[in-house]
Amino acid sequence: MIKKILLILAIVVAVIAYSDSKNQTIQPVSIETFPPAKVEIKADRFSFRCDGRQHCSQMTSYEEAMFFLDNCPNTKMDGDKDGIPCERQF
Repeated sequence: MIKKILLILAIVVAVIAYSDSKNQTIQPVSIETFPPAKVEIKADRFSFRCDGRQHCSQMTSYEEAMFFLDNCPNTKMDGDKDGIPCERQF
């Protein structure tokens, strides 16, 4: 009698362990899951947006001034109209 109970118990445990292993999904590994290498991030044209600033004194970099001059309305950063913004500042 005890042997039958132990056999049934062993079968139940095996079935539970097997069904748990079938329910687990293996996630594919992608390059994004690994820690990224240290990368120097520089500001680019995509990190700026037109927000109403118009003057050189409101700019923090030449790149930012160029973005505003090229993409934003009513800027006052190119007095001599040569396409170079904030010549005295940068």
